[in-house]
Amino acid sequence: MDKQVKDLLAQAQAAARRAYAPYSDFQVGAALLLADGSVSLGCNVENASYGATVCAERVAVFAACAAGKIGPEQPPQMMAVTALPCALCLQVLAEFALPELPIWVLGQAVGEPRRFTLQELLPHSFKL
Repeated sequence: MDKQVKDLLAQAQAAARRAYAPYSDFQVGAALLLADGSVSLGCNVENASYGATVCAERVAVFAACAAGKIGPEQPPQMMAVTALPCALCLQVLAEFALPELPIWVLGQAVGEPRRFTLQELLPHSFKL
């Protein structure tokens, strides 16, 4: 595993520590490497109205979009997360990323950091 991956995983872990998860106590962090070399961070933010909860991966994508740093001409280059992404987050990523996007996962479900692609985790994304 190269230094860039280790750094991105460390940033995802730091973001997880900032999660607001009073209901599940399950803190998740995400670090999204953007085309310009910057990193967009996200953490899960829960709400008493569970449907209003937002996952770390979507927070990172939405922050990058709001900053004007992600889009069809600027797809993200890599993502690191501290848990396996849910299908909703993967579909949001599919809107902006190429199917080959490397997604590094560090968490109990996978043990040691493991590399997937967006295509592997979401083989049949919804496309218009």
